[in-house]
Parts: sequence; structure tokens; C-alpha cells
Amino acid sequence: MTLYQANRMLNFLLLPFLSFFIGCNDGKVNRANTKPTIVANKSKADTIKNVDTVKLVVSQPIQYDTTKKYIYLTFDDGPQNGTAACFELCKKLGVKATFFMVGQHASSTHLKQIVSDIKNNYPQTLLANHSTTHANGKYHYFYQHPQMAAEDFYLAQKTLNVPFKIIRLPGNTSWVREGKLRSNGLTKPVCQILDSVGYNVIGWDLEWNFNHKNANPVESAATMIKRVSNYLEKNSLNVPNHLVILTHDRMFRNQNYTDSLSKFISMLQQNKNYVFETVDHYPGLKKLN
Repeated sequence: MTLYQANRMLNFLLLPFLSFFIGCNDGKVNRANTKPTIVANKSKADTIKNVDTVKLVVSQPIQYDTTKKYIYLTFDDGPQNGTAACFELCKKLGVKATFFMVGQHASSTHLKQIVSDIKNNYPQTLLANHSTTHANGKYHYFYQHPQMAAEDFYLAQKTLNVPFKIIRLPGNTSWVREGKLRSNGLTKPVCQILDSVGYNVIGWDLEWNFNHKNANPVESAATMIKRVSNYLEKNSLNVPNHLVILTHDRMFRNQNYTDSLSKFISMLQQNKNYVFETVDHYPGLKKLN
């Protein structure tokens, strides 16, 4: 037998044992130590192939401090003019915030990149589902066809690559959490569908209103700080000591209004009893992972 023939026979005999050994080792991987890396900037993201198809976020439960008040700052309707300004400000101030995004608004490479940046900046910013069409502004028709509305949310979950089953209904404050559903008669049917397939629905307690003609904020930062304080003192909230604030990205597209948002956040940060969180840590949600 030649040396070549001997090597081929040895490989033939060893191959099954090597395959079995590799397969057994693969099955023993400690999944607890294989969390995906959080990518916070483009240069790092470029080193990961198909970054938008990889779940880069892992939500971990938190222990609530009963001496604290939790604030969930949320921005609706992005990506749009103003989203990048809000995102950059949150990064600058080190404040956590949630962006409820609309699928159809991510209509260009630039806007899709904003969505990706927000997602990849978790846990500081969280990407959440605000539908594909925003009901095209026809809210009654949208909710009167609950299966169609549900499909609209499913599509946004896919096209935006939203990491968790967390939704905000367009034009309506409703809540779906573990074993709890709070909605009006119009939105109840779609909430029941979303509940049945494991979605959480997040409404809001307090809105920073905007002028619907020019999209500018109605209240000043000082007024909003007082309103936050009053709401938390009275505890007239969906969950005591947990305040969800609704704003819209476009309100802060101009520098003077971005400055108002900065003042609002900075003043709240000075109160050591306030803790900013993303809505995946809102109490009582269904399991996210």
C-alpha cells in the first residue's frame, strides 16, 4: 500500500468520529454566554455582515427601585425630519428613549440608516413598532378592519426589523400587557388579535402636544417639567410611578425646539428620584425574548 493510499484510508476511518465529536461539542455551547454584541456606531456595524438581519438587542429584566419614579420618553412617527436630532440629543445627554417608527416613512437609504442606528444603539435607544401606514390617517376605517390593521403591524415588524413585539397604535392610546388589556371599543378588536399573538401595546400617560399646522411644540419645556412633576405626584398613571411621555420627532426638527427638548431632559435628569428607561422595561410586559 502506498503512503497516499494509507492517508486516504486513515481519513475515511477517522471522519465519522470527528463529525460526532464536533457535533457533540456544538450542542454543549453555553447559550448564556453567547449574547450578540451591541453595535453603537457605523464603523463597528460595517464589520458585521447583514447587520439588519441579526438581533443585536437582548432585553434583560430590571429590578425596580421603589424609591424612584420611572420616565419612559417616547418619540412617534419616525423616521422623519427631526428624528436624527432627537436621537443625537439622547446620545449626547445619555438619556434612554424609545422611537416608535412607521414602516412607510423609511423610504430612502438615509432614513433606513437612521432606523438602523437607533436599533443598534440599544439599550440607550429602543426601536419599536408604530405600524406600516399609520392608518393613512383614516383611523376609524383602520380599526374597523382589525385583521387588516394587524397585518399592517406585522409588515412593519418585518420591514423595520423591530427586535421586540412592542407596538403603539397610531392615533390612539391603548394598552396590552401580560393578562391586561385596556382599550376603547374602537381599538379593542385589533388589541385582542395582537394580544393573541404575543404583542405588547404601549399607550401614554402624558403628551407634549404640537401644533398640527406647523408641527411646533405647544407647551414650553418649563411647562412640561411642571406637568411631569404633577402627574408623578398625583400618580394618575397607567402604572403607579411609571410615566410614559408621548412626543413626536418632527416637533424638534428646528434648533430652537431641539434646545427646548434638551432643557426638558436636562432638568428632569437633575432630579435624582427620576430614572429614564426604554419601554421594554415597562412593568408587566409579556416575555420579550
